[in-house]
Amino acid sequence: MPDACPGPPALMVQGTCSDAGKSLITAALCRLFARRGLNVAPFKAQNMALNSFVTLAGEEMGRAQALQAAACGLEPDARMNPVLLKPTSDQGSQVIVLGRPVGMMRVREYMAYKRKAWKAVCRAWAELSAGRDVMVLEGAGSPAEINLRRHDIVNMRMAAHAGAKVLLVADIDRGGAFAALAGTMTLLGRADRRRVAGFALNRFRGDASLLGPALEAVSRRTRRPFFGVIPMIRDLRLPEEDSVSFKLGKSPGIEAPAPPESLASAPSGLLDVALIDLPHISNLTDCDALRAEPGLRLRAVRRPEELGAPDMVILPGSRNSMADMAFLRASGLADALCAYARDCLARRRGMVVGICGGLQLLGERIDDPHGLEAGESGVRTLAGLGLLPLVTGLAAGKTLRRTQGAALPGLAGEALPVTGYEIHHGVSESRGAPVIMRDEEGRPLGWGRLDAGHAARIWGSYLHGVFDGDSFRHALLGRLRREAGLAPLAGVGWDLGPELDRVADVVAASLDMAAIDALLGL
Repeated sequence: MPDACPGPPALMVQGTCSDAGKSLITAALCRLFARRGLNVAPFKAQNMALNSFVTLAGEEMGRAQALQAAACGLEPDARMNPVLLKPTSDQGSQVIVLGRPVGMMRVREYMAYKRKAWKAVCRAWAELSAGRDVMVLEGAGSPAEINLRRHDIVNMRMAAHAGAKVLLVADIDRGGAFAALAGTMTLLGRADRRRVAGFALNRFRGDASLLGPALEAVSRRTRRPFFGVIPMIRDLRLPEEDSVSFKLGKSPGIEAPAPPESLASAPSGLLDVALIDLPHISNLTDCDALRAEPGLRLRAVRRPEELGAPDMVILPGSRNSMADMAFLRASGLADALCAYARDCLARRRGMVVGICGGLQLLGERIDDPHGLEAGESGVRTLAGLGLLPLVTGLAAGKTLRRTQGAALPGLAGEALPVTGYEIHHGVSESRGAPVIMRDEEGRPLGWGRLDAGHAARIWGSYLHGVFDGDSFRHALLGRLRREAGLAPLAGVGWDLGPELDRVADVVAASLDMAAIDALLGL
């Protein structure tokens, strides 16, 4: 294989570790190049994440690359992320290639498959990069994982194939950034070290001028310059690549689980929304528009004593609904959720919402005839919460589509449009549950359970992004505020553009963009 394939100038953002901020820096660079009128596109050869997106062509890709496409002003394209791994257990993942699932694979099976995966990556790169002015690539994890180097298709092998210059990023907020940069360079082979053009520090708090001696020392040891120091960007409201920050309790706008006694002293005047933290939570981005709303407290819940008496409970998407159902029962959350749901129906106040996998959990039973989620347990049938009369079967085929439809009056008080996307193996059949949401062709998108006043108290939908539409979200939150006796509150519009510009402006002010332009020959 040649060291580089002819193509446009290319910059790859790699990190010394996972969650170093590579995705957002890539998005910011894409935004900066696009604002200058350059024809730019993002690319990540292989992504491992449970937050995914569906293109207009009905293809699945990483949510981070969809955000980077938006930064470029482009429609998301599965070629921007030709290989997506969606973990279903500690040792196995569903493998998505060019937007379509090719199978469930354990680690060794995927290693054997990587030759085919690499061919798909090279084809996607050739097609996507053709005619571009510049490409911005993203690596994964660390390029210095020497146990994985032989099988690498996303870091230095991809950089070599694209002829990309590498910007190596370290997260200084977590500590050890200078050692991580120097150590990474030490562990890289000679050819890979040559591809590293320089460094950047990310998430710095304080006076950057105090870093001078350390920057000089690392540059002297590695013979590589620092292109800049990017400060911590607070309260960022952009979709995240995965749930790492959420699991660490660092996801902006979502409070970490709190002691039960703190619920009694919660600020008044706020809607209280509880998000159930499932072990296999996926597409957490469904809550992004909610966490940006004023007058709303969104908090994670992992134990029954943390549930309290919220105004709304959200059961989010799940990449393994059977395993997550077992977790709900073992933790005691299943009983707590059922008690809360009964109280909502009796008092005609509050609601339980399930999105995709969360919808399946609300039903009576989940069947897995093909063993898609059974794993080592071998369990093929599991009882759900029984809050909706639904039975779900996990089909071999996967539904992938962008969807438009309407929410019926029982949800928000009036019929309102909804838009989003579907990603599911599940096929749910109603055993008498009223339809509360339909797509444009009249097919059910969601079902509910109504109280005596014909208002939905327990409902779920297969539609990811259902809260993104301003009119539906504001009407639903307005209904909950009225029921809670809270004053009306004007909501905010959900628009990624201003946040993308904010990140791009910070990166432009922090990195030596003139040096990066010179590096790329722009």
